[in-house]
Amino acid sequence: MSKKLLLSAGIAFSLFFSPFSQAFAAEPTVGERKQVENIAHRGAAGYAPENTIAAFDLAVEMKADYIEIDVQRSKDGELVVIHDTTVDRTTDGTGKVGDLTFEQLRNLDAGSWKGEQFAGELIPTFEEVLDRYHGKAGILIELKAPELYPGIEEQVAEALKERNLDKPQNEKIIIQSFNFESIKKMDQLLPKVPIGVLTSNPKDTTPEALQEFSTYADWFNPSYGIVTEELVNQIHSLGMKIGSWTVRSQEAADFLFEMKVDAIISDYPDYVDPRK
Repeated sequence: MSKKLLLSAGIAFSLFFSPFSQAFAAEPTVGERKQVENIAHRGAAGYAPENTIAAFDLAVEMKADYIEIDVQRSKDGELVVIHDTTVDRTTDGTGKVGDLTFEQLRNLDAGSWKGEQFAGELIPTFEEVLDRYHGKAGILIELKAPELYPGIEEQVAEALKERNLDKPQNEKIIIQSFNFESIKKMDQLLPKVPIGVLTSNPKDTTPEALQEFSTYADWFNPSYGIVTEELVNQIHSLGMKIGSWTVRSQEAADFLFEMKVDAIISDYPDYVDPRK
């Protein structure tokens, strides 16, 4: 599955003057790459339909350190793994996730849009993903639009507790969200589980904001467009780690290596580690 980035002389010349050009000054060593957590965004979503068993299985096969999943809830209370708050983009159905029963969601084809070979892929449940992958790879759990699903925090916490995944020895579970109040609640429910803050807003990178996040978050996870060396240093000085998203090019991955982030969240695990 590994891709090799083939650059023409013209592209290489343009990269020299790009914002990422300094990333090419020193190619990361194998040791440096190993120190960065390789997180497969929605599974190996560059190669298989996102948030499906096919994408997660492939990520494990490619030896990603973590799979990243998005958790929402059906109309009748089942926790399901899907990114958008509607099913329109990634299935053959229409409608809001929260307006459809689990049976309705389960009858959708979540794979054909990515290729005929993925026809019949289902929307997984949260519990299926936990049972299939814990112990095989870390799981980065994003609470997607939790404000739409009152009580989802308690439901997620209970599913983890039932599997003893709320214990500190299980360091391969991280919970994150763009909803800061929701993630504060998760920190209270699961005080031993690492918590991550998601943002793409530069306003969330001020010293005051970072200080506030550090009171309950273990990870600060920004979009790579707002990552700077200074920001990484600030985050580390506050005792947090940084994981950046969403990498869809080798250029972006190499830039984040140069910035010395702790994790790279990518649709292509082989961009983070070419040996995958």
